[in-house]
Amino acid sequence: MFLNHTITALSSGMPSLVAPIPLLATVEAENAPIVLSAVLLSLVVIYLASKLGAEVALKFDFPPVLGELVAGVIVGVSALHLVVFPGSGLSATDSGIMTVLQSINHLSPAALTSVFESQSEVISVLAELGVIVLLFEIGLESDLRQLKEVGVQAVVVACAGVGVPFAAGTAGLMIIFHTPAIPAIFAGAALTATSIGITSKVLSELGRLKSKEGQIIVGAAVIDDVLGIIVLAVVASLAKTGEIDVVNVIYLIVSASVFLLGSILLGGIFNKSFTAVVEKLKTRGNIVIPAFIFALFMAFLANAIHLEAILGAFAAGLVLDESDARNELDELVKPIADIVVPIFFVTVGTRADLGVLNPTVPDNRAGLLIAAFLIVVAILGKLVTGWVVFGLPGINRLAIGVGMVPRGEVGLVFAGIGSASGALDKPLEVSIIIMVILTTFLAPPFLRIAFGDTVEPPATGEPSSEQIV
Repeated sequence: MFLNHTITALSSGMPSLVAPIPLLATVEAENAPIVLSAVLLSLVVIYLASKLGAEVALKFDFPPVLGELVAGVIVGVSALHLVVFPGSGLSATDSGIMTVLQSINHLSPAALTSVFESQSEVISVLAELGVIVLLFEIGLESDLRQLKEVGVQAVVVACAGVGVPFAAGTAGLMIIFHTPAIPAIFAGAALTATSIGITSKVLSELGRLKSKEGQIIVGAAVIDDVLGIIVLAVVASLAKTGEIDVVNVIYLIVSASVFLLGSILLGGIFNKSFTAVVEKLKTRGNIVIPAFIFALFMAFLANAIHLEAILGAFAAGLVLDESDARNELDELVKPIADIVVPIFFVTVGTRADLGVLNPTVPDNRAGLLIAAFLIVVAILGKLVTGWVVFGLPGINRLAIGVGMVPRGEVGLVFAGIGSASGALDKPLEVSIIIMVILTTFLAPPFLRIAFGDTVEPPATGEPSSEQIV
């Protein structure tokens, strides 16, 4: 991914770490302040877009993350060209931010291109850090104790929710659309995700979070994420080599599974050490800094064994979720996520060129068919999960299936990493993003329809009549 490339570039500039701007060590000295200006102006645009998009989405009762994504589409390559990247096919002169800097600094064409590439690289690194923090936060929110309570039903639903759309999506793309194996596998993997946050919010509003259906949906969504992150780690690693080697695939699956399960099993040791460190530290940041040291080190370990860094961050979140400081850590991580995660979501949107799905261009019609195919598989592949539940007569199977449909932020992680790794071409990348948007928009109203009348949530301290015993 682009982070590895950047680290290599930065490491070559290590002797100049005393420079005032280490990240820009590879830039000519006279251009370094201009690159900094470009990065700062890009962040202003990104944060402004993310906030406006999130607020508008919330007004219409949609998830804020989708507002950030759409805002990114508007300021990116599809519309305003304010924040664009070299890989989009646009040059420095097409960037609105570069146009502003050019009018101020009167750069030569070569210098402008250099500034554009360096600015894009820095924003890409920040976006990569954003997705690492996002997966750490998701890990912290994935309650392993809750998984133990819902047990085998959630596992069955999750396995069906991963296996059916992955197999149908991958096979369909390869057989019907003749998509090469690795892009098809990547797109199939993107279909496996289920958004915990979006589904939980709707279930809570309906007063069904503690129902049998609600507990199965949330538990299965957590397992979906675990399985999905393993799949993502495998396919992203395959994308780096550009070929499918059976031995390598087996190694990646085994190493990803062992890494994640090993981290969880050793969680007790990690948590005791973490708690001991936190108790000894008396200065500001005594909880959040050790937590991020652990998360970043786990991300490094995953990357070092040729897995995705996000797998390590997710594992770190799962482990620290069991710590005594979990509730306080949750609150401390949120403001950090609020700063770096929007960069990821907005940049995913800025890279999405919706023009490749313009039906008036004959070459684009195949892309439209792919998008329609992915949407159908994404919906049907999750709806079937309700019918694999067994031993619970009278269970609302349609509600379970609909509850598994929204992809949300996790689906966008797949699209962003697939784009950054070069595994996805533009039509396939945009098709995945449209699939994520539509499934996330459609799921809440259809979940309300599937459940019918809203049940008032029980007052604090009162057990729900539908709560699992």
